Amino acid sequence: MSIHVEGISKFYGEQKALDSVTFKLNKGEIVGFLGPNGAGKSTLMKILTGYLTASEGKAEVNGISLEDDLHKIQQQIGYLPEHNPLYTEMYVREYLEFNSRIFKTDKSRIEQIIELTGLKPEANKKIEQLSKGYRQRVGLATALLHDPQVLILDEPTTGLDPNQLVEIRNLIKNIGKEKSGKTIFLSTHIMQEVEAVCDRVIIINKGKVVADKNLKDLREENEQVILVEFDYRVEQVAIQKIPNLISAKNIGGFAYELTFDTKKDMRPAVFDFAHDNGLKTLQLNQKTKNLESLFAELTAP
Repeated sequence: MSIHVEGISKFYGEQKALDSVTFKLNKGEIVGFLGPNGAGKSTLMKILTGYLTASEGKAEVNGISLEDDLHKIQQQIGYLPEHNPLYTEMYVREYLEFNSRIFKTDKSRIEQIIELTGLKPEANKKIEQLSKGYRQRVGLATALLHDPQVLILDEPTTGLDPNQLVEIRNLIKNIGKEKSGKTIFLSTHIMQEVEAVCDRVIIINKGKVVADKNLKDLREENEQVILVEFDYRVEQVAIQKIPNLISAKNIGGFAYELTFDTKKDMRPAVFDFAHDNGLKTLQLNQKTKNLESLFAELTAP
């Protein structure tokens, strides 16, 4: 077990930023931590790194309690905060050497990390000369210098252009595939990022965990959503007769969102229903039940 969070709550005066958050992360997992802005993602990550103290609950990293030996835990965690703090007047290699002395790592590790993070072409430049994407690489390189078993990344792709975003995503995936089997806990509000990089997703809303799912299971869920628009109003009692229907939601006018408990394409059945009831289908589309729809469903105001 890499991370075990149990009943963590955090109060700021009367405001409850985290509400009894509980989950476990296994060694070698890449887990996405999703939630709207202000949901409590950064607060929890700061607690896990020891920057903040929880108001209630407990957390362990590699079997060590935050309360018992915070210093030892910090030696096992690599952390890239949302606002990547860098000494921009320093050269890339100089900056990594500076951090290497703090971590007391072997100098050979610097060259390994420069190679791993793709910083070789920029290693002799000042950080202030780098693009946002390469600055993120420097932040990741710093987090990896002491070869931590757990990597905590808070919004690592914020502000990147599409090409830089793909580069950083690929870099995170490659780190996750290393033989050392690092556990990566990745905070974001971008669904595509989680789908591209992660094995599992934890969704938080208003300080509470509202979902914890393996992405493979989510893709294979036996549920299907169809959007249909008729040319006339349909009574709920009539539409409920369509086979395998779980729910029928009117989304405006004569348009409906139909959810079915089957992998079988139900569009022919919906078309037949319209024909049998003297209706015309103005649109009939299958909507994938994916992470984006799950997120919208669980975090709606």
